[in-house]
Amino acid sequence: MRATPDLVTHRIASPDLLRSVFRRHAAGVAVITAQGGGRPVGFTATSLTSVSAEPPLVSFGIGVGSSSWPVVSEAEHVGVHILGEHQEDLAGTFATSGADRFGAPTSWREGPEGVPLLDDVLAWLVCRVVARVPAGDHRIVLAEVVLGDPSGAGRPLLYHQGRFNGLRD
Repeated sequence: MRATPDLVTHRIASPDLLRSVFRRHAAGVAVITAQGGGRPVGFTATSLTSVSAEPPLVSFGIGVGSSSWPVVSEAEHVGVHILGEHQEDLAGTFATSGADRFGAPTSWREGPEGVPLLDDVLAWLVCRVVARVPAGDHRIVLAEVVLGDPSGAGRPLLYHQGRFNGLRD
């Protein structure tokens, strides 16, 4: 089935239009973590992107109004965690404002560079922050991969149409 763009009912750019369009874009789900002021912070992100292989760089977006932003804005290192479809509850916890994200049942430990590392993820990275680029009400964080582990078992968790989903064959 082909969809022809409807040039009669189009909408002018707005936050609602952008959200509506990107609800149709399936994205992998990651949790970004950092440590600052003696406390871990973290948030669910669907904006994670591989930027460069040489040097190995990733990027993600974070809202400047996010409770995690004050720590991420000063962190030298961040953790990047690729979630599996078995971690829908964890994704929801890290996406919920005011939630105790690192309390039970979240299982984690302090990793290299003091970065909080979540257990049982499909893959994780520890990255050194190299830039924070202003982008509207967000910042795009560029980070160079320092080390990681891609050996977790399972299938990826996806976000589509405002819900977490598993990958279907």
